Amino acid sequence: MSNSSFNDNNRWLLPEGVDEFLPPQAERLERLRRDLLDLFHTWGYELVIPPLIEYLESLLVGMGHDLDLETFKLIDQMTGRLMGVRADMTPQVSRIEAHRLNREAPVRLCYLDAVLRTRQSGSTRSRSPLQVGAELFGHAGIESDVEILRLMVETLRVTGLDDIHIDLGHVGIFRGLAQDAGLDQTQESTLFSALQRKATPEIESFLSGLSIDEKYRQMLVSLVDLNGGNEVLQDARRCLKKAGKNVQHALENLGQVAQAVQQQLPDIPLYFDLAELRGYRYQTGIVYAAFIPGHGQELARGGRYDEIGRVFGRARPATGFSSDLKTLMALSPAQPYEPHAIIAPCSSDPLLQEFIVELRKQGERVICLLHGQKGILPEMGCDRVIEKQAEKWVVVGYEQSSYKAKDDARAT
Repeated sequence: MSNSSFNDNNRWLLPEGVDEFLPPQAERLERLRRDLLDLFHTWGYELVIPPLIEYLESLLVGMGHDLDLETFKLIDQMTGRLMGVRADMTPQVSRIEAHRLNREAPVRLCYLDAVLRTRQSGSTRSRSPLQVGAELFGHAGIESDVEILRLMVETLRVTGLDDIHIDLGHVGIFRGLAQDAGLDQTQESTLFSALQRKATPEIESFLSGLSIDEKYRQMLVSLVDLNGGNEVLQDARRCLKKAGKNVQHALENLGQVAQAVQQQLPDIPLYFDLAELRGYRYQTGIVYAAFIPGHGQELARGGRYDEIGRVFGRARPATGFSSDLKTLMALSPAQPYEPHAIIAPCSSDPLLQEFIVELRKQGERVICLLHGQKGILPEMGCDRVIEKQAEKWVVVGYEQSSYKAKDDARAT
């Protein structure tokens, strides 16, 4: 856009999909951030802060290939190499675990920071989400999948969201059927796209033009209708009984994870969808997403992505989830803003300064008046003031203070 497109009336405009937070929303967002990091800490997840920008070769390897179109790219003026601004921190966390930590025991990592995307996404339509997530590396059993899924639910609850339900699937079912049927990469990709739209006529037409066994054709078409409650697992075992061992193993794994989740989170409804293949190109096992009524888009998503560290020199089992803190805050119940600060008079009295220091040590928010300032005190978010009574500085309620009468007089 040329400079002539700007004038004194629109210089303040932000790019579409780029947002900012003002008081008190920014403070609410920060409190949620602290609450979530404290939650992760109590579960044993260690915080990492990946770089905002990396060389593109590192940023877009492995699962990062899916982020190519969403990544802002620029030239490093120092080296001439192409760089990218991170659009997702999961590949970066995987690089850190595989290349930097080099531990044998399971590793639990968490993150919460801004990412930047070329396109809008999510309910907030933001191109600069605050991505929050947790990853567990080094364990291939269902226990780690269940732990991550439980932590995802607890994350939503901490932000004030209830009535959560979980969608469950397993990419190994479709991947195994495609391999058994002998589909090449192009055919598999075309079928994958049609499955995401649940376009049954398109799927049937496409498969009828391929030279594959009829039993695989029927099983692939059946994936569209294998969605619903617990009965789906029984239906899947019946419809896919002729599938190979990889599909049977995936079904068994899905059933085991579902059973464990139902035992540990009995109040969370589970919905199964075997045609929903979130993150198909890099996920290797169980996949899931969290929803709440009245909101059609997922609030958080996760799954297993074993071997992701191979491109960084160390393959390890991995499972994790991520969400956008801005979206969670937008959907969580809004808390009424209540002023909670103490106003201190403009004075150099040493006793007053000592009193202010002590109040701040106690966690109080103390705002000092400035000489000659304008405006009434409630504009500063105060509910109490410091006044001198009987040669002693004390805190009194704003309504009972001498400042209240002065502010009322100014207002009239």
